[in-house]
Amino acid sequence: MKRSLRRALWIGAVVAVTAATVPMASAFGAGSVTAAFTKVQDWGTGHETRVTVTNGSSSSVSTWRIEFDLPSGTSISSSWDADVTRTGDHYVAVKKSWAGPLAPGATFSWGYNGTGGYKAPLNCTINGVACGGGSTPPTTTAPPTTTPPPTTPPPDPGGKKVVGYFAQWGVYARNYHVKNIHTSGSAAKLTHILYAFGNTTGGRCTIGDSYADYEKAYTAADSVDGVADTWDQPLRGSFNQLRKLKKMYPNLKVLWSFGGWTWSGGFTQAAQNPAAFAESCYNLVEDPRWADVFDGIDIDWEYPNACGLTCDASGPNAFKNLVGAVRAKFGSSALVTAAITADGSNGGKIDATDYAGAAPHLNWIMPMTYDYFGAFNAQGPTAPHSPLYSYPGIPQQGFWSDAAVQKLKSKGIPSSKLLLGLGFYGRGWTGVTQAAPGGSATGPAPGTYEQGIEDYKVLKNSCPATGTVGGTAYAKCGSNWWSYDTPSTINGKMTYAKNQGLGGAFFWELSGDTGNGELIGAIKGGLG
Repeated sequence: MKRSLRRALWIGAVVAVTAATVPMASAFGAGSVTAAFTKVQDWGTGHETRVTVTNGSSSSVSTWRIEFDLPSGTSISSSWDADVTRTGDHYVAVKKSWAGPLAPGATFSWGYNGTGGYKAPLNCTINGVACGGGSTPPTTTAPPTTTPPPTTPPPDPGGKKVVGYFAQWGVYARNYHVKNIHTSGSAAKLTHILYAFGNTTGGRCTIGDSYADYEKAYTAADSVDGVADTWDQPLRGSFNQLRKLKKMYPNLKVLWSFGGWTWSGGFTQAAQNPAAFAESCYNLVEDPRWADVFDGIDIDWEYPNACGLTCDASGPNAFKNLVGAVRAKFGSSALVTAAITADGSNGGKIDATDYAGAAPHLNWIMPMTYDYFGAFNAQGPTAPHSPLYSYPGIPQQGFWSDAAVQKLKSKGIPSSKLLLGLGFYGRGWTGVTQAAPGGSATGPAPGTYEQGIEDYKVLKNSCPATGTVGGTAYAKCGSNWWSYDTPSTINGKMTYAKNQGLGGAFFWELSGDTGNGELIGAIKGGLG
């Protein structure tokens, strides 16, 4: 995204993951109901575990309760998709109220992050019966009577998330409309659309562009369903077009995103009264004119307790308090998500805010793993704006995607709640003589809408990729040097996302792709 408008950017269900190493599983139970503890990751000082309950009987299981002990040296620090309580080393995990009966042959997974290295649990029981069959193993402590932790958001259906931003201003110079999401084939590959952006004026959620949002009249040729708007219909603009798109694709969800690079200033005032902010957002998103269009809200605060276009000093708890208020107002059935910084440096923007404390209130979190480098540093050095990994000579430590992902996970955020970010555009310099990264420049390369930025759909033809570095592509054409992702590098990033157990991927933004959805096809194909 650009440094003005373009820069504006847990899933509850535990999804199947492919670990970088062969998972270590501890399976208990040969009877009708089993529980399998699988080591997803182990980084020495901590680990992530997935627990899968399988109903091997011929009848539905209405509820389940797993009790187990953890060996000394390890403990559960955070969990998701089960209500987990603890007494000493003894744990009880109970089915969430929103999770329905477990059908015959079905499975359900929940997970936890633990301190210390992974150790297999002991004395496991399901519903009071020994998981391995036979008698119940002895327990040394009584079942806990403490109050379960607060309910966290329920999962939304589907597997890996494919989430794309639709920029409201695209209907102007870019001539990109909701219909293009359908004709490009992208709608069939998306799981969620983020409509960008609503404003945060006065610490409240407000309309960003009323004409583009709900006033613009669409002709039959530009309408999703080929039906023209009438002068007296109650809702027009992109909102009505999104309503039509959702009718064509019933599984597609739409969230209204607020803030972004340009409009994040209002969050500072919002943080002073989170409940009032949440009330204003709910009233706007659930306005009767378009309440059926939106399935939730996305918070894009750039950046809490740090600097973006403006600086915020609300403190490390401001973001957690704000999204907590939003969740409380919208309820557990709505989607509440957030796009956040991807600054993985020591003492950087991730460290400035309690994102882990906010995570239980969010369905998923989107670290904006792009725009790390660009011609906002006009003289260079040239560097890819969305590196997946570090490489020799990278200009800034911690400025790559994996650094952000690992830092967020180390703070206790479940990997399944993190989505990997992609840019459907490139960033470039001019006055460059060196083909490899690290060269000097004289300024930003020419761009169609803004200097130093160009859509992938343009660059793939005007300046094809000539090399890769850090898991992404770069190209030198004449004196111009560009970096951007291609279908090939996106495939590599999706392999990374699967290996890390991430919840999926998101991108900024739809209009940068080709007319046949080349990049989104690579995301969908790579995630499987």
